[in-house]
This record gives sequence, structure tokens and C-alpha cells, in this order.
Amino acid sequence: MTYRLEYFALLKEQRGLGSETVATEARTPAQLYSFLKAEHGFRLEQDSLKVAVNEEFADWETELRDGDLIVFIPPVAGG
Repeated sequence: MTYRLEYFALLKEQRGLGSETVATEARTPAQLYSFLKAEHGFRLEQDSLKVAVNEEFADWETELRDGDLIVFIPPVAGG
């Protein structure tokens, strides 16, 4: 499966990219984040993130489809 990913805040900083396309066997956002964390060394734990699939908030066990847009949303600080 191939997924389009967008990164924001700390994840964007850690990855060094704002977006990319990734081919993986992951079938859920939880599996995908686990793969990306191992692949890119992301330091944030899954429970501190929210996930959106095709621009809608989603559950971590949502079944992904080829070509989906996935965004992992880290905590943000405001002021």
C-alpha cells in the first residue's frame, strides 16, 4: 500500500520534510506510525498524537486504503 503523509510541528522537524509518499504493509494508522517511528526515529509516543485520514479525524485502528492521506497531529503549544 502507498500512503501520502503530511507532517507538522515536531514530526516535521524530526523528519526534515513536510510531506512524503510511503509504501508499506501497514494497514492501520497505528501500524503505520509504528513503522514510521522505527524508520525515522520519531520520539513522540502514539498516545500523544491524534490522527486524521483523508482530512477527517480517525481512530488508530481505522482500515487504510491505498492512496489515503494520513496526518499525525502532534500536541501544539500556543500563547
